[in-house]
Amino acid sequence: IMGGSKVSSKIEIIENLLSKVDNLIIAGGMTYTFTKAMGGKIGISICEDDKLDLALDLMKKAKEKGVNLILAVDAKIADAFSNDANTKFCPVDEIPDGWEGLDIGPKTEEIFANVIKESKTILWNGPTGVFEFDNFTAGSRAIAEAIAKATKNGAFSLIGGGDSVACINKFGMADQVSYCLLY
Repeated sequence: IMGGSKVSSKIEIIENLLSKVDNLIIAGGMTYTFTKAMGGKIGISICEDDKLDLALDLMKKAKEKGVNLILAVDAKIADAFSNDANTKFCPVDEIPDGWEGLDIGPKTEEIFANVIKESKTILWNGPTGVFEFDNFTAGSRAIAEAIAKATKNGAFSLIGGGDSVACINKFGMADQVSYCLLY
């Protein structure tokens, strides 16, 4: 599970993982770069416009290597980058002008959780949304809960990186995963 805001900061990790994983979940702000690259409307969501071709290339490489690349289908959007902003849910590729995606939506939570629960080895690096705002923690919490359930059922789970470790700690679930790695 690769979250976080920028494709550029995760590109080497993603490319490396494509030869090692069956499923790769792309979440967080990176979602909107991939969505825009595929022609979706992302409103004012974070996006690396100079990485649109790279996103398409990563999707092509994943397909060539038989990797199931899983992207969000819906988003929790806001009319401002604020915990107190007006919010609603919409398809991830139909975000209206003036709105931005700040977390995954409930359909995506279910899709991601189903993939995670079937996995035997789980690596999580990067939240699904702006977990620092309490109104945008649901997606990351759903990921954490799915990882904890998979771990309880015998999977190995590694939570890596400051934001992911902060998430799992915020939810009080660090003791329900195999290992937390802060780097």
